Amino acid sequence: MSDLLIERNGPVLSLVLNRPESLNSFSPEMILNLTKAVKDAQHDEEVRVVVLSGAGRSFSAGGDVKTMGQANGTQVYEHIGRLNELIKAMSTLEKPIIAAVHGFAAGAAFNLALACDQIFASEDSKFVMSFSQVGLISDGGGLYFLPRIIGPYRAKELFFNAEPITAVEAHKYGIVNRLVAVDQLRDEVMSYAMKLSQGPIKSYGMMKKIINQSQNFSLEDVLEEERITQTYMISTEDHLEGVSAFKEKRRPVFGGN
Repeated sequence: MSDLLIERNGPVLSLVLNRPESLNSFSPEMILNLTKAVKDAQHDEEVRVVVLSGAGRSFSAGGDVKTMGQANGTQVYEHIGRLNELIKAMSTLEKPIIAAVHGFAAGAAFNLALACDQIFASEDSKFVMSFSQVGLISDGGGLYFLPRIIGPYRAKELFFNAEPITAVEAHKYGIVNRLVAVDQLRDEVMSYAMKLSQGPIKSYGMMKKIINQSQNFSLEDVLEEERITQTYMISTEDHLEGVSAFKEKRRPVFGGN
């Protein structure tokens, strides 16, 4: 069976990590297939929202501990390069990505969820930056994403201690957007994704791009990006449809253009 299941539900593309026998720990094939799927989604006009989840008992255990200690420096460098390519593809995808987390999101899988635009988590899920347990540093963008969400001091606590936090704690810290009952996670995420898919996808994509860039931009840089992008946005079909719908007192029908 494939390490990644790809399912289409109308405008929603569902990507399911599929190594349940190893808690969906990463394999080279999984990372490559996931990267390709995300890049393909950018050019597929029928895809408007992406949902990332895991098969079986957990979202993902991250790196495969069974293979650790077997790779040399060159192999590790190449592996992290492939993972980096995935994270960059997710960050630059001009469409929303929602992580649906259940069970454990550990190590690089925690960071994979952080690379998404929003995280929905089942109430029984747990998150752990497990790298220091095996004498490693975080990879997959965790040292970038997590401090920006919860601040450097709390982030260092999670990285250093490598202790799991509950979904409730993750929600309190601002890591998780929504807590969902275990048996309702898939339905809640798909319902929300469908709702998002009816919105102005180009608008979402442009806002995502500027928000992601703003981490390294000055206020002046962001103001100029907003100015340039808004000048472009007023000519889009979705903007014209939104204005017409407002004047006609009806719901807009956005086409993503």
